[in-house]
Amino acid sequence: MVLIIIASVIFLDQFIKFLAVSSLQLNTPVVLIKNFLNLTLVHNRGAAFGLFQNQLLMFVLISIFAIALILLNLKDKKNSFVFKLSLSLILGGAIGNLIDRLRFGFVIDFLDLRVWPVFNLADSAITIAAVLLTWELLFKKNAA
Repeated sequence: MVLIIIASVIFLDQFIKFLAVSSLQLNTPVVLIKNFLNLTLVHNRGAAFGLFQNQLLMFVLISIFAIALILLNLKDKKNSFVFKLSLSLILGGAIGNLIDRLRFGFVIDFLDLRVWPVFNLADSAITIAAVLLTWELLFKKNAA
């Protein structure tokens, strides 16, 4: 199940990014839902919110370290389903963005909510996983 989740996130992320690059012009918004959702192709050379611009080597090394750490935790049979699901989503998202950094030197972002920095499916998987993981860690320990 873990491998299916990871592979699905990577495949969908890369496929949708391919469609975005093929269909959108750089920094030119396409309105999907007025005043709410645009598709805006951007090349993100930084981290979340565009922080730490042009630090490619640092991001690649951090990604590889995080991927290794997650793989070690996924092997632990004591971890719950939600914990493994969260790590799988984070791993798929991290690999999706790492592929971009290695191929292009930047991450392809295109989902533009207009009140938030432009992001992609990999970022969404990581964010959903972080919420799930926080929930699991906070409430699982208190229930025990």
